[in-house]
Amino acid sequence: MSESKDKKATRRQRVTESLKSRQFPIRRIIPNMVTLLALCLGLTAVRQGLEGRFELAVMCIVIAGFLDAFDGRLARLLKAESPLGAQLDSLTDFVNFGIAPVLVVYLWALQSTGRIGWAVILVYSVCCALRLARFNVDMEEADRPAWKTKFFVGVPSPSAGGLVMLPIYLQVADIVNLAEYPIIILANTTIVGLLMVSTVPTFSGKGLTHIRRDLVLPLMLFIGFTAVMLFTFPWITLTAMSAAYYTFLPISAYAYWRLKQA
Repeated sequence: MSESKDKKATRRQRVTESLKSRQFPIRRIIPNMVTLLALCLGLTAVRQGLEGRFELAVMCIVIAGFLDAFDGRLARLLKAESPLGAQLDSLTDFVNFGIAPVLVVYLWALQSTGRIGWAVILVYSVCCALRLARFNVDMEEADRPAWKTKFFVGVPSPSAGGLVMLPIYLQVADIVNLAEYPIIILANTTIVGLLMVSTVPTFSGKGLTHIRRDLVLPLMLFIGFTAVMLFTFPWITLTAMSAAYYTFLPISAYAYWRLKQA
């Protein structure tokens, strides 16, 4: 009688384990859903650019950039990292920051430049693809020093997508209309593309996991102030952020050199 009960209990346990193996935790697909939302925004930006609504197109790409910074951290927080998510994130980055921004810029001011303008657009997109491929390879290095996680090699694609749209920020903010000077737009696009495949070290927030206790309040105030400025004066704020990023490039290179020497 006891053996029969044991067999039933074992059978019941096997059925329960089988049902559990067929279930997939929802928390593991939440980061991928955020990534797909960012992809939809990037594709929507292309459509808005084709219809001449460039301000809305830029905003779609900017929001996609914030989502890109959020999905990886969300995956680590939920312990939902996966090879599928990593590949999906990389492909989404290429669409959102390697194609959509330069296509919007081309539709906005570079169609009159003909083949030269299109060649520059292609150079930028190729540089973005190479940069993402190199990033994926670097992440597979098991013996990478811990201090190197504080830096990217070259400008990351989301930052590049924001920098390449700087001329649009300047025009919408009524600072200067660079659409009348396409040579400057071509130069900016080329420089940003080359920065992506360069070896210039740039600061990465991924290595920042802890901060000093006395810096918590100033950091929260800075984030709150930046959010208020983005909602109130978005184009001036985006211009200032782009200018600040260019300014920090030599600073990050110097910090990388100091750590390497140490």
